[in-house]
Amino acid sequence: MVTLTGNGGLTKDPELRHTATGKAVATVSVACSRRDRDAEAVYVELVLWETQAELAAFHLVKGQQVAFCGRLDPRSWTGRDGAERVSLEVHGVELEYGAKPRSSGQATAAEPAAN
Repeated sequence: MVTLTGNGGLTKDPELRHTATGKAVATVSVACSRRDRDAEAVYVELVLWETQAELAAFHLVKGQQVAFCGRLDPRSWTGRDGAERVSLEVHGVELEYGAKPRSSGQATAAEPAAN
């Protein structure tokens, strides 16, 4: 189990899609800052399902901060250039919404968790 805060916020708006059986699934990309301010951020993908996926797609926006915990799973694949790549995914996510960025044109008050 890993618990992180997306201090850098969402790197893009959530991507909502549906499986062949009709289940909603969303991918939320988050940048997490490190304690060493000179170090690069750690980027993780949150994988959300069904109602949680739909709520995230509706409420979350690029730049918004989130706090989350879940099971960390590395996923590897081969890129178009033939190089092996690894991404970090978080499954079984408990998610808390933080303030929206001022540029989103929406309120900046914290929103309730969407579990």
